[in-house]
Amino acid sequence: MSNVLVIAQIMDGEVKKATNSAVTFAKQAATFTGGSYGILALGGNLSAAGPVLAKLGAAKVMLAEAADLDQNLPERWVPIIEKAVKDGGYKVVVMPSSSTGKDVLPRLAERLKAGMASEVTAVAFEGGKLTYTRPMYAGNVNGKVQLATDIEVLTIRQTEFAAFEPVAAASPVEKLTLPVPSDAASRIEFLGFEKAVSARPDLAEARVVASGGRGLKSKEGFKIIEDLADLLHGAVGATRAAVDAGFINNDLQVGQTGKIVAPDLYFAIGLSGALQHVAGMKSSKVIVAINKDEEAPIFQVADYGIVADLFKAVPELVAEIKKVAR
Repeated sequence: MSNVLVIAQIMDGEVKKATNSAVTFAKQAATFTGGSYGILALGGNLSAAGPVLAKLGAAKVMLAEAADLDQNLPERWVPIIEKAVKDGGYKVVVMPSSSTGKDVLPRLAERLKAGMASEVTAVAFEGGKLTYTRPMYAGNVNGKVQLATDIEVLTIRQTEFAAFEPVAAASPVEKLTLPVPSDAASRIEFLGFEKAVSARPDLAEARVVASGGRGLKSKEGFKIIEDLADLLHGAVGATRAAVDAGFINNDLQVGQTGKIVAPDLYFAIGLSGALQHVAGMKSSKVIVAINKDEEAPIFQVADYGIVADLFKAVPELVAEIKKVAR
């Protein structure tokens, strides 16, 4: 029997949808091992997050609350998580594959002397052990891995696990007594956090994403992408090439080195379909590609393709959608 610990993803005191996906993974893994799962949240103010997490079916919800935990610094988070894992006898630790998860969990794995698998997309039980599927070579190959250590640490790709639906019964919630800060934490100076503010949905959670590439030619060219996204109440995305060219902010990059998305509808506009970009959006339910090059690789993964000048096709598409939306 192995119990699973989910590290919640909290931002501005609110539980992010990625946490629900991690809970879905934890429930599957615990079912295989005959164990249960708990949830640990860290932050400066968890008064709103606690009741939400209590509805996610966990055996127990633990809250680690202190002002400096909002900074998501691994030097401060890891000793707390390590203590919770050891005190609770957890054998599997999981967190969404966010920037925080990628920063915190490798350090945790080293402290626990645990094996780690990142970007897990599926879990099974084979040969008496949990077996994880994860993408390799920019998503061109899916590998199956088993970890040989007593404790296993994982990040999961949230787009591959349906968000856990809240239940009626509330889990018990307890506040943790925090360990004395480590020497490493005392040597860290937090200078600030520049938060991207947008009226549009979060890119990783949006139902519709309109992404543009180098074919937009300029920052001004992205205006037609923004018009399409706003009309459909969606988010704006971009390729690495567009970001590197200065057309758009890097927090909107989709791809292997950006954000992984899987919306209901994904528009790939003026982008060729490089492997690193496709790795970040190929799980989208419906993909629509617009490119004047009929040989562009993006058409190989698209459900619908339009071979046309994007500067004519996209405004025409926007006009037609407005007619239907009236």
